Amino acid sequence: MQNYYLEDTVKVGDNVTIEPFAVVLGNTVLRDGCTVGSFSYILNSDIGENAVVNASRVTDSKVGANCTVGPYAHLRNGANVGSNCRVGNFVEIKKSNLSTGVKASHLSYIGDAEVGEKTNVGCGVIFVNYDGKVKHKTTVGKNCFIGCNSNLIAPVSIGDNCFVACDTTVTSDVPSNAFVVGRSRMTVKENAAQKYIK
Repeated sequence: MQNYYLEDTVKVGDNVTIEPFAVVLGNTVLRDGCTVGSFSYILNSDIGENAVVNASRVTDSKVGANCTVGPYAHLRNGANVGSNCRVGNFVEIKKSNLSTGVKASHLSYIGDAEVGEKTNVGCGVIFVNYDGKVKHKTTVGKNCFIGCNSNLIAPVSIGDNCFVACDTTVTSDVPSNAFVVGRSRMTVKENAAQKYIK
């Protein structure tokens, strides 16, 4: 018994796996060896060879060969994920290009961006692309490490081989090979907790 929904407009390659309760629509291409996991929704997208989309939503986007997406990722509006990438749980990618080997494993938003090869986007990183009126672009070079809970305030450019420390807000361009840290120092007030707990 068929327990997934596959429109007749979809092109399916060899050795493709479509798991129960997946929905695949429109001008989608499922290339050889890819897997569409249960509860995934794919519309007008290209899923690369041996890629795995697990319980995620992919619309008008491209996933390269040997990628893993999800669970619960959202790719939309021209997201282009290169080969050998990892897009993890609760990551949203919109109108952005991720080059080969990029990893964004948890809880991040990448919008209107170019991300270079082998860059790691940490948990909770936000590409802040909207100023209330206009969407702006962020460019991140190759081999960068963007630490957890960082904000990249577009328009901004980060060069190659940079390290952005966690909890940093980047507001201006960063040259290649730079270390960026923008957080306040931790303060410990001993024996003062009762003053703040009511």
